[in-house]
Amino acid sequence: MEYKPPSEASEKPGRITPRIIIHGGAGNITRQNMPRSSYKAYRYALLDIVESAHLELLKPGTTALDIAVGAVVLLEQNPLFNAGKGAVYTTAGTHELEASVMVTRGYVKRGVGVMKVKKAKSPIKLAREMLIRGNEIDGGGGAQGHCQLEGDLCDELNDRWGLESVRPSYFWTRRRWDEHRRGLGLSHDDETYERMKRDADALCSETSLDHARADETIKDSDPMMFGDTQWDGKEYLPQGTVGAVVLDSTGTLCAATSTGGLTNKLPGRIGDTPTLGAGFWAEQWYSAPTLMPTAVSPLSQLLSLLGDCIPNLQGYNTVHRNDFNDDASALRAVAMSGTGNGDSFLRVNAVRTCAAIARYADRSTVPLQSAVTAVAGPNGQLQQSAADRWQKTGEGEGGIIGIELSHGEGHVVFDYNCGGMFHAWIDTAGHPRFKLFQNDKGFKYE
Repeated sequence: MEYKPPSEASEKPGRITPRIIIHGGAGNITRQNMPRSSYKAYRYALLDIVESAHLELLKPGTTALDIAVGAVVLLEQNPLFNAGKGAVYTTAGTHELEASVMVTRGYVKRGVGVMKVKKAKSPIKLAREMLIRGNEIDGGGGAQGHCQLEGDLCDELNDRWGLESVRPSYFWTRRRWDEHRRGLGLSHDDETYERMKRDADALCSETSLDHARADETIKDSDPMMFGDTQWDGKEYLPQGTVGAVVLDSTGTLCAATSTGGLTNKLPGRIGDTPTLGAGFWAEQWYSAPTLMPTAVSPLSQLLSLLGDCIPNLQGYNTVHRNDFNDDASALRAVAMSGTGNGDSFLRVNAVRTCAAIARYADRSTVPLQSAVTAVAGPNGQLQQSAADRWQKTGEGEGGIIGIELSHGEGHVVFDYNCGGMFHAWIDTAGHPRFKLFQNDKGFKYE
């Protein structure tokens, strides 16, 4: 299906300087558990992706949706990251992938999430297609008007829409498998890895089901299904996502996110990544001009206070949306993507909470950076949600990246409360930047 940029987003091209920021996961990352070689590999990968995406973003006619999805596709293809090819395993030794995409304008659904995806090579492409087809009048190409879908239906739609499907072994990587098996206290030798990888493909085919090894069939009593995971709190186990937030020259924002979920999550677990408001969000609004009383008398002050409740009071002039709808300086928009412990993001509806703080708090203009810090920064709402389990279970850990459009300018924002968050962006001078730790000063790996 050919993508045509929405007319609303194409009315006044070239007015706004495009911006981009991406992330590659967050958690208990420390200088002690991040070898020099790994640090350099993550840094190179993120800088390469953000630079190439930025070059595309500067081309005429490109959209925030296409660039954000394109950046996440590259992250999904890189086994360093917990998404697509590098996704983590469930306790059953399987993969259940999630992805989401959301825009500030131009599409009926605005935001969609797919979950428990097992065969789609690129879950983020599937989410994008679901968003675009939501504008069709024939039932959204099979997805109807739904904003979230899961499981077999997602894989069926992936095939129906002509997107690439793969066998389970595509998502198998030795590094993630070792993490999965160690976490369950199970053996992780070469022979077992190769055998189970072959059997994963056999089990996905009904014609091969009878030939699969009976002892690898998952049963309710199998410790791989419901066993307790083991974690010493020191090793970095991926529990985050990859994502991109993009602002294009028309002022449209897009957030795109993809993940394999938590290491050794239970099969069927659904995280924040495909859940609107928890792990991703994008919205725009027009700021009304400040309403000032015409006099300073007590009566005028009272009328001003009551005006919102009783619009017909003399002295109060209702501001209609059309009065400021065409004023670019009155347009505010935000888009964000979260990464970290998804269950904690769900509990506080983390990303939408940031947007709500920026939009509604005290009827004043709260910068998105302040809102993100209040939720995802040190001692923010995410950390507080873990209570006395902080730094013991991985709960509460995470970070948020985003972009705010205000007064015709885009501002990159981010914050995180944990050891580190892999993220890269293009600064206001057009230079690529990378950061992992809160304080990188004196860190010699670069």
